[in-house]
Amino acid sequence: MSSITVRNLPEETHRALRARAAKAGRSTEAEVRAILESVARPESRVKLGSLLAEIGQQAGGFDLLIERDKSTEDPISFE
Repeated sequence: MSSITVRNLPEETHRALRARAAKAGRSTEAEVRAILESVARPESRVKLGSLLAEIGQQAGGFDLLIERDKSTEDPISFE
């Protein structure tokens, strides 16, 4: 897991983070992680799998119960 150092953080900001962490019942470090996570990876972000599934549904969806054609073809000959 990566770590970062934040330099020159104003004392007022540090105090506010400590107070916010105490209110949430966690350490200041855990509070900073939670804040960074919520900003960098918000819940409302579009996830690729969900987006592809939505596009598939808009295009008519797909049926997972369709029986697959199990016949085989002869391999191509380059001779």
